[in-house]
Amino acid sequence: MGTKGVYPGTFDPITNGHLDVIKRALKIFDELIVAVAKSSYKKNPIFTVEERIYFIKETTKNLKNLSVEAFDGLLVDFIREKKAVAIVRGLRAVSDYEFELQLAHANRRLFKEIETVFLMPSEEYSFLSSSLVKEIAYFGGSVKSLVPPVVEKALKNKFKK
Repeated sequence: MGTKGVYPGTFDPITNGHLDVIKRALKIFDELIVAVAKSSYKKNPIFTVEERIYFIKETTKNLKNLSVEAFDGLLVDFIREKKAVAIVRGLRAVSDYEFELQLAHANRRLFKEIETVFLMPSEEYSFLSSSLVKEIAYFGGSVKSLVPPVVEKALKNKFKK
């Protein structure tokens, strides 16, 4: 049995920064599960969970030892069920650190055996977030270099004016 990591998020939508973190995590873990949050009381996704899973599967189909699954509820419950050893989180900038540290401590409080592994994306993606991508696309800007082609097309269709 190899080491299994879980990379959770809403991925609304997946960006090239997310893909960069996935590829980095696959160098560390024998298996990686991209865990797509069905819902969140904080976020209101523009794409359905099925669409988000499709985008991820479509853009990662050439990667080995990767699976994509939806989850609902507490992340630590999903991790226990999947017998994973770590949570993978991307850190873009110092501004992410405080929030991610709080999450890591809360998850460890709920499940003391879990570790959180922070991965830095490539410098070219250090500013990138799904929120920024959606805002650029909403106002008609090009997101071609920020997201996979399938996501770019979906965003254009979503925000047709």
